[in-house]
Amino acid sequence: MIRKKVLVTGGAGFLGSHLCERLLKDGNEVVCLDNYFTGQKQNIVHLLGNPFFELIRHDVTMPFFIEVDEIYNLACPASPIHYQYNAIKTVKTSVMGAINMLGLAKRIKARILQASTSEVYGDPDIHPQTESYWGHVNPIGTRACYDEGKRVAETLFVNYHRQNNVRIKIIRIFNTYGPRMHPQDGRVVSNFIVQALKGEPITIYGDGSQTRSFQYVDDLIEGMIRMMNTREEFTGPVNIGNPNEFTIKELAETVIRLTNSNSKLTYLPLPSDDPVQRQPDIDLARRELGWEPTIQLEEGLKKTIGYFASVI
Repeated sequence: MIRKKVLVTGGAGFLGSHLCERLLKDGNEVVCLDNYFTGQKQNIVHLLGNPFFELIRHDVTMPFFIEVDEIYNLACPASPIHYQYNAIKTVKTSVMGAINMLGLAKRIKARILQASTSEVYGDPDIHPQTESYWGHVNPIGTRACYDEGKRVAETLFVNYHRQNNVRIKIIRIFNTYGPRMHPQDGRVVSNFIVQALKGEPITIYGDGSQTRSFQYVDDLIEGMIRMMNTREEFTGPVNIGNPNEFTIKELAETVIRLTNSNSKLTYLPLPSDDPVQRQPDIDLARRELGWEPTIQLEEGLKKTIGYFASVI
């Protein structure tokens, strides 16, 4: 077997660590790049003994030189608390990180996959969201550093492809949860689970009627790898998400039930530009990748609750 050498930026993060794990399991050599802004060494410490795993501390806003066959560009804080903490840094990570990784891919003729986001659709006025939808984004809102940074990264990817024949792949990731989420990352699944396990009030922003579609991390990683391995001329973007839609209140009630918690619901004002609905249309992923999620919410939540119970 010929081992591929694969670079994963943001490889010590929640998603990146699961991707590194899967790539090693599939027999690849993996180089993990992370500056630990939100990534954590403990996410990948169990991989350090693997002779085909290499960990490098590096910030993608600075150029990086290596010889690899494939690049997965995941580096960017992804939760509102983290990406709003230093908005300028978030934009730089998305934009300069994309430029540096695309430049690398161009030089070494590697395939490169961009982990984009459903946030490129903003607060959508079509439902569910298809890849042809251009989005409804506030360019000067508090979420814009992330939303617009990812949108510019997509622009860079398609233009490096058109102009320089760089071999690109773009996926748009919808809400993902699972073990190794940061307990304080401010995302709804981790927030609810931590609050429920501690017996604290569960904080719902707005009236809880806004919807999200939650996918378990293993489903996402499978979709990522399938996308990287698609035919050369298929570049995406492709939605990778679970189309089953739940209200935030339904999620809270499910978490309370699965944790046997005594937590009560408490309501706070909705943050600005928070999407009212979010649901992927995954027809393109079904057609081009032969992919759809297999792990439904309750099964995934049980695994995630087990993880958080062990770390908090």
